[in-house]
Amino acid sequence: MSRPAALLLAGLTMLAGCMPAVTPKPQYELGKSYQVKGFWYYPAENYALNETGLAAVFSGPHAPLTANGELFDQDALIIAHPTLQLPAIARLTNLETGSSLVVRVNDRGTGNPHRLVEVSRRVATLLNIRAATPVRLEVMAAESQAAIEGLAGVPSLALTTAPRDAIKSDSLAPPSGVREGGGRTGATLGIAAAPTVAPAAAVTRLPEVVTQGPRQPSRLWVRLDTFEEYQYAAIQRAKLAYLGATIESAFDRRSHRFWVRVGPMETVRQADDTLDAAFAAGIPDARIVAE
Repeated sequence: MSRPAALLLAGLTMLAGCMPAVTPKPQYELGKSYQVKGFWYYPAENYALNETGLAAVFSGPHAPLTANGELFDQDALIIAHPTLQLPAIARLTNLETGSSLVVRVNDRGTGNPHRLVEVSRRVATLLNIRAATPVRLEVMAAESQAAIEGLAGVPSLALTTAPRDAIKSDSLAPPSGVREGGGRTGATLGIAAAPTVAPAAAVTRLPEVVTQGPRQPSRLWVRLDTFEEYQYAAIQRAKLAYLGATIESAFDRRSHRFWVRVGPMETVRQADDTLDAAFAAGIPDARIVAE
């Protein structure tokens, strides 16, 4: 090794030794509404989420920890989502190939309203995800609930309990056939303290199990707002009539809903441009979907 290279290596080693160690502290995280590049996001618990969109791949620098205090690891099966509770467990499917993985949602992202999720390099490699690949994200309710058990910050349900001085003891008369002074002549009423159970250590790394399903060919659309009244859907359609906006409807047992969409589009560039047009028309909740 040349002297300059040796000096550089020694300097880097000293610098690494001076850097403070980062301690992961996995916790439940939801957070308040926030704004990125002029767009507002509103985090909310959703254990039934099932949505499609385009995936991006983590690139560039990243903080040592994720939004909920876990170590950021490009080799782990992790993804970022703008509004889901953290952590959450979900199945991510590449719609072009049909392959899927169970992933851990533990970070906020993507910071780009054109993309649904941002994935680690390992997820991208296993699922063959490129810069903008159509995907489906399905939250797994039971697994997500289990993932937050024992974590700090998990919201708890406030319960009203009886005050200790309200619990009294009393002597009971002996049952029939038992003599006074023989055996137990009374009983005490009380409440036993629940045993203290230490929470299990959080498991943050998932096994790499790729499931191969059928390919799900899909086309890209830009989904606009959803309305309960047709007249309001018609007003929004008129705003983007020059792009060929249409109204679709569905009945969900209780009400009739109408949503406006534009498409289908053949390329990601077309979808991105159409989404920008929707934003410019004052429709901030518009998003790209794959159907």
